[in-house]
Amino acid sequence: MINQEVLEVSKRISVLAGEAILEVYNNEENWQVEYKEGHMPLTLADRRAHELIAQELQTRFPEYALLSEEGEDNLERLDNPWCFIVDPLDGTKEFIKKNGQFTVNIALCYEGRPVTGVIYVPVTGELYYAEKGKGAFFKKGQEIKKLQVSNRTEDLRVVMSSSHGCEEMERLLEKYHLTNLVRVGSSIKGCMIARGDAEVYYRHNPTMEWDTAAMQCIVEEAGGIFRQMDDSEMTYNRRDCVNRKGFYILNCDQNKLV
Repeated sequence: MINQEVLEVSKRISVLAGEAILEVYNNEENWQVEYKEGHMPLTLADRRAHELIAQELQTRFPEYALLSEEGEDNLERLDNPWCFIVDPLDGTKEFIKKNGQFTVNIALCYEGRPVTGVIYVPVTGELYYAEKGKGAFFKKGQEIKKLQVSNRTEDLRVVMSSSHGCEEMERLLEKYHLTNLVRVGSSIKGCMIARGDAEVYYRHNPTMEWDTAAMQCIVEEAGGIFRQMDDSEMTYNRRDCVNRKGFYILNCDQNKLV
């Protein structure tokens, strides 16, 4: 029952964070872009969303650790089997481009594995969510539907980052003659596979735990495959938060690109 409670709270605050993000997004007078280590952009929207999510989660679930992209990392989390993994605004580059392709990501992990995942797309109002062992779902307005990956094995639809180029991926596209490509930002890519609108996503470049935790839960509960590039399982609440091995998402094993 605790996971279900966490899921309901995560769904609610992801929407509230999305509303806070849109207040900044729709008022360019608030657009002050700073840059963090690694020349990664940071906006007022990132900070506001983080503050809202962190306050709500720590108030409702003080016994759980929290790892957020915009929060100070407390390594005491490593001693806690329960840890929220949060990206308050996934796709800040897309936010700055004003293409709407950014999300709020909230996951709860237990002993390194995601047990709930929520992804909210503020511009479209799309809410994706999953609880381990209970399936993945999509909600927009009053519509709710269960998510299921496609069974497609031909004319594969490949999702790719709209902001991060990758030579390795370009070589795979050429090798397998893949031309049905969709470039989109943030964790929307994983959501597209979960809802059956794409089959393949390969990410060779490093990402962070908060980029993938919620997405992994949703993809796997929709019947998809999420693995690191060496085929090992991705785990979370690590000392090193960088996903250094890359990862891939597939609708089925048959579509693995090697």
